[in-house]
Amino acid sequence: MKNLVIVGFGGMGTYHVELVSAADGITVTGAYDISSERMQVATEKGLETYQSFEAVLADEKVDAILIATPNDSHKDLAIQALEAGKNVVCEKPVTITSADLEAILTVAKKENQIFMVHQNRRWDADFLIVRDMMQKEAKIGNVFHIESRVQGANGIPGDWRHLKAQGGGMVLDWGVHLLDQLLFMTDSRIKTVSANLSYILGNEVDDGFTSIIQFENGLTALMEVGTTNYVKLPRWYVKGTEGTAVITDWDLSGEIVGPNRDVAKVEPKPIQAGQGLTKTMAPPSEESTTHSPIKKIEPDMSGFYDNFAAVLNGEAEPIVKNEEVHRVLRLIEAIFEAGEQQKVVHFQE
Repeated sequence: MKNLVIVGFGGMGTYHVELVSAADGITVTGAYDISSERMQVATEKGLETYQSFEAVLADEKVDAILIATPNDSHKDLAIQALEAGKNVVCEKPVTITSADLEAILTVAKKENQIFMVHQNRRWDADFLIVRDMMQKEAKIGNVFHIESRVQGANGIPGDWRHLKAQGGGMVLDWGVHLLDQLLFMTDSRIKTVSANLSYILGNEVDDGFTSIIQFENGLTALMEVGTTNYVKLPRWYVKGTEGTAVITDWDLSGEIVGPNRDVAKVEPKPIQAGQGLTKTMAPPSEESTTHSPIKKIEPDMSGFYDNFAAVLNGEAEPIVKNEEVHRVLRLIEAIFEAGEQQKVVHFQE
């Protein structure tokens, strides 16, 4: 059994206790936070508490450390932990820049320690459904366009997430999840990136963004995060050569609509559209289409912490690979460049 200590015992830190407890081969034994109130919460959960980060590093019983602190502190804490002989799990975004991640990985290699990033939304049920569509053309044919969104109307949460120096903003908060999902299920090089960053709420960091990413295989993806949306658009909108899929929200509501190959094609009838008629935009007839419900897909991979424990024991390869995380950070940098300079960025793989 491997012992893990959580550094940064806020909302995400306490959430990790539940995640680890459901995994085999690893357990949370302690926590450290600069807040005495959070340390009291850790004590109430039966965890050993530490008076300093240095005390965590000095404890020989500790096999691994989870870093769940503000984004700007990840690099220094990770390097210190690796140099102290500890394996490390880091919350996303792993660092603010790709160069910072490169520095961490250099130390991890030198010290021969495991370093993994908690990109947990690779296990989201809605994402697994879309990933399955990408890999199995029978559902909606060859997928050529994806729209992935998360939207709300509550603004930027918390305190430090409003600050640029601490890695705040929605590109680094939710964007890192959507982009990781996109690249994890797409087997193609990125061609171009364009973006629009939103600063409607008056913060120094973005309160949302829209990005269009083109891949060399012809796939296009529209990625959007919004915090000023009182009416939300679907979580996923996926177009294939043999149909369209809509997943409305995380409850997996939605449907898959495609052509009915068992009947002859029925020509659409013109409909009144504003002040004119149209056949082009008329809905297809009921008999010429099929409607299928969204069905949950079970993960074809072990859970994150099951995998992390197996990696520590030399029994598995990481599901979240550091080169994949690095690619996501480079894409994030391209989105910032495209949005701030209002240009199309030609991505270099």
